Formats: sequence, C-alpha cells, structure tokens
Amino acid sequence: MVFNSVIFLLFFPAIFAGNTLLSRRPAWRKLFLLLASYFFYAQWDYRFLFLIWMSTAIDWIVGAKIGAEERPKQRKWWLWLSLAVNISLLGTFKYMGFFVDSANALLEAIGMNGNIHTLKLILPVGISFYTFQTLSYSLDIYYRKIKPHDSVLDFALFVGFFPQLVAGPIVRARDFLPQLKQNPMPTREDLSMGIYHILSGLFKKVIIADVIGADLAQPYYSDPDAYGFFGAMAGIYGFAFQLFGDFAGYSQMAIGCALLLGFRLPKNFDNPFMARNNLEIWRRWHITLLTWMRDYIYIPLGGSRGGENKTYRNIMITNIFSGVWHGAGLNFVIWGIVDGITICFSRMFQMGRKARNRVDSPDDPILWIWWQRFFTFHIWLIAMPIFRTQTLDQLAAVGQSLVRLGPASEIAGPVPIRGLVLIVLALAMTIISEYYGPAIRRFWRLLSPEVLGVACVGILGLCGLLATEGSPFIYFQF
Repeated sequence: MVFNSVIFLLFFPAIFAGNTLLSRRPAWRKLFLLLASYFFYAQWDYRFLFLIWMSTAIDWIVGAKIGAEERPKQRKWWLWLSLAVNISLLGTFKYMGFFVDSANALLEAIGMNGNIHTLKLILPVGISFYTFQTLSYSLDIYYRKIKPHDSVLDFALFVGFFPQLVAGPIVRARDFLPQLKQNPMPTREDLSMGIYHILSGLFKKVIIADVIGADLAQPYYSDPDAYGFFGAMAGIYGFAFQLFGDFAGYSQMAIGCALLLGFRLPKNFDNPFMARNNLEIWRRWHITLLTWMRDYIYIPLGGSRGGENKTYRNIMITNIFSGVWHGAGLNFVIWGIVDGITICFSRMFQMGRKARNRVDSPDDPILWIWWQRFFTFHIWLIAMPIFRTQTLDQLAAVGQSLVRLGPASEIAGPVPIRGLVLIVLALAMTIISEYYGPAIRRFWRLLSPEVLGVACVGILGLCGLLATEGSPFIYFQF
C-alpha cells in the first residue's frame, strides 16, 4: 500500500475517522493506530511482521534492563545485545547475499571453487528504518538522554507508526514518545498544514519523480550505450531530480498524514539543491538519517575533537556506513567513499575561508552565491551514477556515454521534452520554496481545512486513477 494509490485513499479516511472518534479514549486510540499500522505493513508482506515484533520486543526489554542497571559493564552488555539483534536482522535479510557473492568472487579470483550457497531472501520493506528507530531508543537510554518508557503499547506504536514505517523520516523515541503521553489531536492549523504537505509531496512524487523517471532516468540507465553526451546528461540530471522528488515527496506525505492524526514528525528535506557547499547539502538531504549517524557514529568516534586527521577519518567512516546502509552492493560502498571525499574537501575549503575571515553569508554577492550552489550541486551529481548503477560494467557504460562525441543527433539520443520541462519546473519550485516557502505556508494556514480537505480528496482520487502506484517509492528498497 503506497500513499499515491486508490487503496490508501480508502484506508486513510477510515483511520482518520477512527482516530477522531477515539480521541477521548487514549489507550484505545493508540491500540487502533497500532493495529492499523500493522495492517498497513501487512499489505506489503504479512510474513515480515514478526521482524517488527522481534525488534520491538528486544529493544523494549533491553531499554528496561539498561535503565535499571547501574554497573557500566552490564549496561554495555545489554546494549551490545540490542546492537547484535538489530544488526543481525539487517545482515541476514539485506547483506547476506552480497557477502556470499563477494566470497564466491574472491574464491574464484584465487583459483578456488566459489560455490557457497545461501537462501535468496526477500528484503523486508522498511527494515533499515525501523531497526534504526529501535536502536536509537536503546542508545539514548544507554547515554542517559532518556529513561525507559513505561508503556509497551506506546513503544510499539513508536516503532510501527504507519506514516513513517517503511521509508522514514527516522523518528527518535525522545521526540515521539512524549507526544503519545500527551494524546495530541490535530488542531485546525495541523489539518491545513497536513493537507499542504500531502499535496506538495504528492506533486513531487506523481508529477516530478514519476514522469522524469519514466521519460529520462529509466530509459537512459537501462541502456546507456544508446545515448551520447546530451542524452547521458539528461538521464543523470533526471535521476537526481527523480530521486529528490520521490524521497522528499514520500517524507512530506508521511509528515502530512501524521499531522492529520495529531502527531509531528521531523523534517527530512530542506531544499538540498540550494546548498552552498557539500557539508551543507548533507544537512539538508535525508536529515533524519544524517543526524542519526552524526549522533550515534560520528560523535562516538570522536567527531571533530581529535584533530583534523581524526576528523577526516571519522567523516569517511560515517559516510561509508551511510553508503552501506543504502544497500548491499559495491556501488554503495564506492558511493559512500566518494561522498566522504567530497565532504572532506568541502570542509578543508570552508576551514580555509574561515581562517581568512570569509565565512558564507546571505549578504554575499548574488553571483557568488549562485556559483556556489551550481558548483555544489554538480559535485554532488558526480556520485549519482555510482548510486544508480548496479555493476561496474554499467558504470563504465555511463562513463563511455559521457565522452561519446559526434553529430548532435547522435549525441542527444531520444530525449523527451516533457522530462526536461519538469526538471526546470522542479528547480523553479526549489528556488521558490527556498525564498518564499515561509510566506506560502503562512498564506496556506489562512485557508479553511474543510475546503482544503475536499480538494485533497479530489486530487488523491485523480492520482489514484493515474495508476501511479505502479511506480513504487525508490527508498522502499533500502
């Protein structure tokens, strides 16, 4: 079940109605939302519900044990149990095939029989997201940032809450569990802004991501050999905007659905293509994952406290981990390394500017600001083919298409104008959001939720008729 589908158009109004009717019965309301969340997940594959239950049960027990224990060694032992269970779940379902294939390739490379067999397991949707959520609960208790929660029902709903269950944003226990204690219901402003986020996210997904993906990215990456330089650039640009529209659209719809139910989820995107350096772009893209890795990987490694060399080491380790989190493949490892290198160089450059008292400012000359944005985006874009391709042969084919020069008709290949127009539209929306987003949202809050609700249902129905559910969200595979 995806947000841009007919079945969700039927599902969510029923959940909204039940959530409203049970507003004065907090325990029943939470149980209703929990069962609805499990039903939502079961539409993907009910067999993997036991993984959510296992992750929930382990970290609930571990959190209680760590909170009750004062001896450092025993506290650490319970934390390692949580890490072992969650990483084992990820390792078994997400990485086992990659490790076995790599071992077979290594054995064959040294002349031995690479014939290790393993089960071909389906990747459970959302496993990378909800395991990180439960882990954050155990880690926060271990670091004494929160205390163990007193309601297993609340904790189960925190893990399984359906708007963000399968593709984020990654929610922290310290942000969501207090909301459950307060039993919040949506205000009129929440209703208006919830509809705003749903419609905005839906537009990013259905109009921007799906069309650009179908017109530019998918044809190009399916057969890079058929394209020359201009066609290759259209495909590479296309995938960048497809990925942004798809994932930012999902995150925004998740935030909107949660608001309509009375809950607040953290922002996951903040106009990343308006970043002025590569450090900033990763503070604006998939914010909840990057802050998770900052708090639980980068800072525990030492962060920037041990000198420049150790800082760059910690940046590289964190980015490689980020690459591996995205998928089991050599391309994701390389992608993490490349991104780590670009961030390190960006940090060096920014440190040099700071030493010369030339810190970035909104008052800088407009041409300098836009040059920084242009340069930053294209440095980030270099890594996109690595992220998108599955094998080194496919990546090599992308590289060859970029240097394939000849007559214009051969270089361009079949490039649909509609996809190019939507790239320009997506860029225009990003610029408008960066400069006028707060004003647009202030105006939106003045509109009646009732009128907006009717418009929302109509647009959702139209999108359902467009059958966009045939194009699943990209981050479901992570």
